[in-house]
Amino acid sequence: MKLENRWSVLVALLATLSLAGCTKAVDTPQSADAPKAEDSGTAKVEHLEGDEPARVTLAESAAKRLDIQTAAVESVSDGGKQMSVVPYAAVLYDTNGDTWMYVNTSPLVYMRHHITVDHMNGDQAVLSNAPPVGTKVVIVGAAELFGSETEFEEE
Repeated sequence: MKLENRWSVLVALLATLSLAGCTKAVDTPQSADAPKAEDSGTAKVEHLEGDEPARVTLAESAAKRLDIQTAAVESVSDGGKQMSVVPYAAVLYDTNGDTWMYVNTSPLVYMRHHITVDHMNGDQAVLSNAPPVGTKVVIVGAAELFGSETEFEEE
């Protein structure tokens, strides 16, 4: 009986290894003006001077795989005061409880931006400190960008 189990495990292992070798790399063309991520990975993280958050540049294939989606910062009148509003999905919390969002600064380039949430209105975050109205912010894939940024930070 033990011999049968060993053969079953060996067959399963060989099948897994052979299937792992069956993947095909596909090159996706990038636009000429889009920055390119490092050839060895899917994201290039550039640490800026001072306390500035890093700039994350994705390969086009990575942006598609992560299904990165953006929405524009909008302006609303709230009690006679103009406030910025974004979908709550754009809001990230770090380990200290600070609130951030990723701003799409140019094609395939994203930077974390500190924000202040004034209050929630349904699935919208009303902000008292936000990027300018019209700025594109990430609403799908922000957590993955944060993971890419913090994975490469030097200790």
